[in-house]
Amino acid sequence: MAMRDPASFRDPSGYVFSSGDRIFRAINDQAHCNFARFRSSGAYEDLRSKGWIIAADEVDAAASDRAGPHTLEHPKLRFISYPYEWPFTLLKRAALRHLEIHLRALDFEFTLSDASAYNVQFIGTAPIFIDTPSFIPYREGDYWAGQRQFIEQFVNPLLLRSLFGIAHNAWYRGALEGVPTRDIAHLIGPLKRWLAPNLLTNIALPDLLQRKAQQATAPVQGKPRPLPKKALLFMLRRLQRWISRLQPRDVGPTEWQDYGDSNVSYAGDEESRKRAFVAEFSRAAAPSCAWDLGCNTGEYCEVLLRNNAKSAIGFDLDHNALEAAVGRASTGRLQFLPLYSDAANPSPRQGWAEVERLGLHSRAGADAVIALAIVHHLAIGKNVPLASVVGWLTGLAPRGVIEFVPKSDPMIARMLQLRKDIFADYDKDHFEQALGRHCRIARTLELSPGGRTLYEFERRAT
Repeated sequence: MAMRDPASFRDPSGYVFSSGDRIFRAINDQAHCNFARFRSSGAYEDLRSKGWIIAADEVDAAASDRAGPHTLEHPKLRFISYPYEWPFTLLKRAALRHLEIHLRALDFEFTLSDASAYNVQFIGTAPIFIDTPSFIPYREGDYWAGQRQFIEQFVNPLLLRSLFGIAHNAWYRGALEGVPTRDIAHLIGPLKRWLAPNLLTNIALPDLLQRKAQQATAPVQGKPRPLPKKALLFMLRRLQRWISRLQPRDVGPTEWQDYGDSNVSYAGDEESRKRAFVAEFSRAAAPSCAWDLGCNTGEYCEVLLRNNAKSAIGFDLDHNALEAAVGRASTGRLQFLPLYSDAANPSPRQGWAEVERLGLHSRAGADAVIALAIVHHLAIGKNVPLASVVGWLTGLAPRGVIEFVPKSDPMIARMLQLRKDIFADYDKDHFEQALGRHCRIARTLELSPGGRTLYEFERRAT
């Protein structure tokens, strides 16, 4: 039975829907005509060969279980992520890929009708453009219709971190259309935004024009002058050069970025035994998509991927650790996507009718989950009841590995140093009881007597 994607409703040219495990896009006559021209121009094949855009094949509408004039089929992506979940480097890669695609499309006399960051997804850490109907024929003199959208959904969030050391994620999640230019202009201040050429062109002047338009009492007369193609190309290339030089502002070391290298919670061969346990689990489970809650720099995602896992999604809230994870994934060419997420406050359902952007659990596509050294951060660090933590983690995938850290561990002792221990039920017995209510415990490994213990679980059928 065909099901329409609740996020696909803003584009009048068509919409995305699924049928079984297949992904389709219904498009109207004009969009179909544009797509046919796009293919015949050579642009589609060129961009596909580079891996920059998603495949789109025409299919019979009957094959998609949906009547309609024209239907395209796309490959199904393993996971849909959102810009407010991307680390700085991934948002920057998405911005540069968008500009690369636009510039290359103009070589074939095509342009992009918008510049939504949500039109980019990731395969591993490689960005891919997914909105085929966005390609429309270019006419000499056309303005860049998506300029403001590109600045607010790509550039302004990058500037938050690059100029001020403020991560974009929470701000972006609270304002789904990006970071307003007016807000960035206020943060930058009048002197700097008028003296720096890139800030003047992309922040100060657009902010001034927006405010003047809002204050105008009469409609604007006449049409804007045509924008020559050379000017459009110059604008895009200048943005490309500027964004390529942006770097996250150094705000000093974060709490967990060196955790994997300097961790004192393991002694002797405990870490190697832990890696071996996770590797054996992954070889047996062979997950198509595994999740790592609290992935840190991605060490255990790499263990999964080197041992039969096809892809991995890692979640963490330490921005520097995530940047290191992106570097690990890129260097190793791993099918590993590191994303920002606070496990105590994961991405919710939001947007139009609360279904436009799905919550983390609603996008669940994990065959397996690992949660190493995260239970105590939720149960003690965030005061989430232990049983609730276990229930949430085991609900993410049918099988997985969870690490339990006892109160005797140096990490928990540090957490409790300046606060009262109100966690009477935080112990191994209560943890095992909670786990046993949801799952069968397949294997355990006590890394040291009375110390950290790994549990491989298999969720019971309901």
